Amino acid sequence: MMKTERLMSLDVLRGITVAGMILVNNPGDWGHIYAPLKHAEWNGLTPTDLVFPFFMFVMGVSMCFSFRKFDYRPTREFVVKLVKRTAILFLLGVALSWVSLVLSRWMSPEGTMSWSQILFPFEQVRVWGVLQRLALSYFFASLLVVTVRNRRVLGCVVAGILLLYGLVLAWGHGFELSTANVIAVVDRTLVGESHMYLEWLPDGGRIRFDPEGLVSTLPGIAHVLIGFFCGRLLLSSKSLNEKMADLAVACAALLIVGFLLGYGCPINKKVWSPSYVLVTCGFAMLTLILLMWIIDVRKMQRWTYPFRAFGCNPLFIYVFASFLAIVLETIPCGGLSVKDQVYMWIAGWAVVPQLASLIYALVYVAFNGLLACVLLKKEIFIKV
Repeated sequence: MMKTERLMSLDVLRGITVAGMILVNNPGDWGHIYAPLKHAEWNGLTPTDLVFPFFMFVMGVSMCFSFRKFDYRPTREFVVKLVKRTAILFLLGVALSWVSLVLSRWMSPEGTMSWSQILFPFEQVRVWGVLQRLALSYFFASLLVVTVRNRRVLGCVVAGILLLYGLVLAWGHGFELSTANVIAVVDRTLVGESHMYLEWLPDGGRIRFDPEGLVSTLPGIAHVLIGFFCGRLLLSSKSLNEKMADLAVACAALLIVGFLLGYGCPINKKVWSPSYVLVTCGFAMLTLILLMWIIDVRKMQRWTYPFRAFGCNPLFIYVFASFLAIVLETIPCGGLSVKDQVYMWIAGWAVVPQLASLIYALVYVAFNGLLACVLLKKEIFIKV
């Protein structure tokens, strides 16, 4: 019989991840980012490159817990909730892009656009994004969980997805940051260049390449499913120490295979390479084991409250933080945006620009954390 008790460490990991996503997305100045908060330019891995995949991993773990009430079967109620949540997540991602365009056009100093051009910038709305990837990965991973009842077969599906995607990358110039990359080609064909992200090149130029594109969402499904298998381990009837030992074995296997695979299939976040999936899932498991030992075994829990607050309303806080960031970056204040005014004030007394940029990001995380703490204290849980 599976235990139903909830691990506080899982909520804390989710909260740390959400706080991390807000932190890396909101430096005071994109030209002076604190070094550990930078993404790898192409191949490679930085601490920042762990944040988004950690959230997808935790999503998979949480799926294992939440789907128990449906007995992991595609009931009518399950399908309705799955479609509804997927649609909401996807549309929220598109809506954030729309809001950003509307506000930037509305606040444009030229002021030459009509209201219809301001309110309906659909020719430039970005189709893909973080929330859209979460939506699609969650949707297809959920369908696989409830339709493939044999877990060994499901494990083979995960391996098959990663193998197939690796072959697609090898065949389609997948490790080239160019317009010939299969990820860019598919997105350009399906949605058009104007709806794609403008990616920076090492030489300072830019091309239309979406790091959350449709093709690279395929390994995201495998990512969520690996999290689901981790959840299966946590729901076993074994003791907590035995669960941690099992996770440690799985963690070691993922890291070893991932890093070895990286010699032929580079670790690359922007294409979400198979090696990147394995390595980041391995690090996510390692972090979860550490948190389980600190929080659930040693009972050192006082420090966890802010992160539990982030973890109790993760998607709402992330969407709110993203929306507020757009507002602060576009609303004018004394010739600059509100964000720039705050950053310039911090930069006036900070020693170096990178430090000022980091302080701004930390203050922004703290502000959103305050909202998260208020919601938790009032026991308000906003489901998305």
